[in-house]
Amino acid sequence: MTPTLQLFLVVSAALFCIGLLAALSRRHAIFILIGIEMMLAAANLNFVAFWRFSPQPKPPIGVMVAIFSIAIAAAEAAVGLALVIAIYRH
Repeated sequence: MTPTLQLFLVVSAALFCIGLLAALSRRHAIFILIGIEMMLAAANLNFVAFWRFSPQPKPPIGVMVAIFSIAIAAAEAAVGLALVIAIYRH
């Protein structure tokens, strides 16, 4: 079975919904950050899938956007985790 765009979109939607559920249903800040990271991973999967299945995927624009988004998400997670640790210590 060859993966299709629809398969990637279904997996991405499921990942986004799980992340949204985790972010909205939990009260602990760490779980909220994990849910937000899962939603960002779903968006990155969409970027790469749409790039891969576009009619002419020569320049890797989707991959570059996904890598940039991963870097921003890592910085956001580091700052968020530092804030959570600082709040719980006091």
